[in-house]
Amino acid sequence: MSLNSTPSSERIHIGIFGRRNAGKSSLINALTGQDLAVVSDIAGTTTDPVSKAMELLPLGPVLITDTAGIDDEGELGGLRVDKSRRVLFSTDIALVVIDPALGEQSYDKELIAELDKQKIPFIRVYNKSDLLDNVPESTDTDIYVSALSGKNIYELKELIAKRLGTKDDGRRICGDLLSPSDIVVLVVPIDSAAPKGRLILPQQQTIRDILEANAIAAVCKESEVCDTLSSLKKKPRLVITDSQAFAKVSKDVPEDIPLTSFSILFARYKGGLSSAVSGVTALDRLSDGDTVLISEGCTHHRQCDDIGTVKLPRWIREYTGKELNFEFTSGGEFPRELKKYAMIIHCGGCMLNEREMKYRTACAADAGVPMTNYGICIAYINGVLKRCVQPFEDIRSLLD
Repeated sequence: MSLNSTPSSERIHIGIFGRRNAGKSSLINALTGQDLAVVSDIAGTTTDPVSKAMELLPLGPVLITDTAGIDDEGELGGLRVDKSRRVLFSTDIALVVIDPALGEQSYDKELIAELDKQKIPFIRVYNKSDLLDNVPESTDTDIYVSALSGKNIYELKELIAKRLGTKDDGRRICGDLLSPSDIVVLVVPIDSAAPKGRLILPQQQTIRDILEANAIAAVCKESEVCDTLSSLKKKPRLVITDSQAFAKVSKDVPEDIPLTSFSILFARYKGGLSSAVSGVTALDRLSDGDTVLISEGCTHHRQCDDIGTVKLPRWIREYTGKELNFEFTSGGEFPRELKKYAMIIHCGGCMLNEREMKYRTACAADAGVPMTNYGICIAYINGVLKRCVQPFEDIRSLLD
């Protein structure tokens, strides 16, 4: 994906589910206009989820994911089904593909019940309708298509848009905190962990959000904060720093200038800031032998001083003075069983969509395990968390 492409976390996620040989793979090929998935009469051809990022009018940027059959069998089949169900957690709308010659089977009904439970909108898609003598009329939740002939594929795209709606959810990273011509200073460390020749995704997205608010973004390294502030003709509306630089930046930025971090902004953007602020106090209740889960939403090459696997464990041990155990997950991995953990510390989730982050937060809440995020944890350890949530009126009271 190019740097100018919409990241997958900002795309509408469309999941394609159904029994083996229901026509899922041929449907994703018809929707994308490409031979993305292997189509075969042999049941179980699709073994792993296959995703395609594309523009789907009238929706815009989407991520379409084909999955293995929900009726797969055997030990390997069970693993494939697990992977298919895992896709549900990030799905904004599901297409349940049904063979019209067989009708809705028990597996389909169980899946639809799960979609209802998770409040995920869905459409029953009866593929292979070209084999029917009489094709029933489509409805707002049921449509008859033929991936082979292309019949009703355009209508299916229109129906997906109709089921989702096109209204703006109003979520902003920081633009809603700004007025036109406000100055925002972004503190971006350039060290061994920084990608060569580019900014990381949260930094890119935050700059874009500032520009969309008709505000001004001034970017500097952590060693240049004082010089940058003194060179400005007016006081910044906000300073946003990489969380790892909190200790230095919080000293260099005067108290009358609001300060926060990219990670904290993304906790807010993904809908989990209040629970993350409440969850961070679990640090003070940790005991020797407790296990802490540190989870990242992306996968990347680990540096020698990696934030998730090296720095955070070190800072937490120093803060608590406890002998703790740490476990780590990354990418799409997130444990089903969470009760063994004393707390969970998650990254900002820039590579995960809002539904996925809310799912993980809900799983932690259901297990009774406090969950916070990197930026909030680091701010708390450095004694600046109260200051760093001051820009968010609805959060301040949690720390009073």
